[in-house]
Amino acid sequence: MKPAYWDEATRALARRDRTMKRLIRAFPDVHLKRRSDPFTTLARAIVGQQISVRAADTIWRRFVAEVAPGASAAAFPRLPAAAVERTAMASLRACGLSERKAAYLRDLARHFETGALNPKGWRRLDDEALIAALVDVKGIGRWTAEMFLIFHELRADVLPVDDIGLQKAMANHYFSGQRPTPVQMREVAAAWHPWRSVATWYLWRSLDPVPVEY
Repeated sequence: MKPAYWDEATRALARRDRTMKRLIRAFPDVHLKRRSDPFTTLARAIVGQQISVRAADTIWRRFVAEVAPGASAAAFPRLPAAAVERTAMASLRACGLSERKAAYLRDLARHFETGALNPKGWRRLDDEALIAALVDVKGIGRWTAEMFLIFHELRADVLPVDDIGLQKAMANHYFSGQRPTPVQMREVAAAWHPWRSVATWYLWRSLDPVPVEY
């Protein structure tokens, strides 16, 4: 389902920025979509860190089959945090996870099980407060937290200046091919507020027309 703010955001961006206007017209039928629950989405992000998409998919399928066999056939499974927390490290390692990632997943599960991460309260948190709560989990850094805010929480005004894809797209469209600094990126993006997630989405589409979904 399209985020409620999407049409308002695209109209505002198209009025303010010629590049945005062109990109929005070029990709008229794409928008952010939420696909899974918070725990599963974050677990998937940890599994996929620093490895190829193919390797991540293979390990993810094994991981899901291990911790939630009944969910393994679903395109977007929902994993119970409790099942991950009680899965032995040896079993997690047998899925192809490194010892560090297996520990990260157990730590993530503990945060959900103890209520240290409680999605019911996230609507009351601003973006920075939610990022701070997420990076308290081992294995979740700022970039992962920002991706979660954009793709799962559908927060409208996130600007992930450390994202390589966004850096490349802004270089192509705003800086004559030169990689911008974070300060330069924020200066350009000031005109996009409060819809910087949407602008980021269209800049990603300029590099890869097929949307990534989490």
